[in-house]
Amino acid sequence: METITRFAPSPTGLLHLGHAYCAWKNRQQGELFRLRLEDIDSTRCTPAFAAAALYDLHWLGLRWDGEVRVQSAHLAEYQTALSGLSSRGLLYPCFCSRREIAEAQAAPHGATPVYPGTCRHLHPDARAGRINAGHAYALRLDTAAASAITGALKFFEADSGWVAARPETFGDIVLARRDIPTSYHLCVVHDDAAQGVTHILRGEDLRPATHVQVLLQALLGLPTPKYAHHPLLRNAAGQRLTKRDGAESLRALRESGVKPSVLLERFARMEAA
Repeated sequence: METITRFAPSPTGLLHLGHAYCAWKNRQQGELFRLRLEDIDSTRCTPAFAAAALYDLHWLGLRWDGEVRVQSAHLAEYQTALSGLSSRGLLYPCFCSRREIAEAQAAPHGATPVYPGTCRHLHPDARAGRINAGHAYALRLDTAAASAITGALKFFEADSGWVAARPETFGDIVLARRDIPTSYHLCVVHDDAAQGVTHILRGEDLRPATHVQVLLQALLGLPTPKYAHHPLLRNAAGQRLTKRDGAESLRALRESGVKPSVLLERFARMEAA
C-alpha cells in the first residue's frame, strides 16, 4: 500500500515556518502527497491567502500530487454526511450562545471542560418551537449515543502504539456551526478519506482531536489512517508559532532574502537531532 500524506492549511493568513515544517515532513514521508485548503470559514479565509499558500509551497519546492482539494467546493458532500448522521438520531440542535457555553465550561468538569449537553435534553416540541421562531442553532453530535453504536475504538499513534479512543472526553462536539453548515472535524475525516490519506502527520496541538475524529470515521464508515504528531516550532521566547500572534511569514522571509534551501536544511537538521 502506498503511503499517502497530506498538508491542509487554512487560508486565514500567510504561512509561517511551522506550516513549512509540517508540509516538508509530509512531503518527505509520503509516496503521494496531497494538498487541501481548509477554507470553510468564509469570514476569515480569503482567495488571496489561498493563492499565497500555493505560491509559498512552490517557492519551497514542495510539489503535491493530484488536484488541490478546496473544502468550500464540497459543502454538498458534508451536508450529505450530516444528513446521514441526523437520520440515525445522532445530531441535535444547540441554541446556546457562546457566552452561555463559556459560562458552562467555566464550571469544573475534570481536566478538560466540555459542553454539558444542555440542549440535548430539550423536549422535541421546544426544539421545534425555537427553530420555527428563527432561533439560530448549531448541530452537535450526541457522543454517548454515537459511541454506543460504534463500541470501543482505537487508533495507531506513531509514538505510543495502539491508543484507546476516548471521544467522551470532549463531550458533544459541533458538526455544523451556526454560521457555517459544517465543521472542522466533519470536513477533516471526510476529506482524508476522499483523498485516500493513509498517514496523518500534523502538529502536536491536534493530537487530542484524533479521539473524536476516529469516532466520526467509524460512524461514517471511513478508514482510520495512522497518526503521528510532531513538536510545534517555537520562537525565541518559547511561544508556538501562530498566524494570530504574528509569526514571521514565509513571504517575509523570502522578501528578506532567505533561500528555500536554508529552510529545508534547517528542517533536515531538526530531524537528525
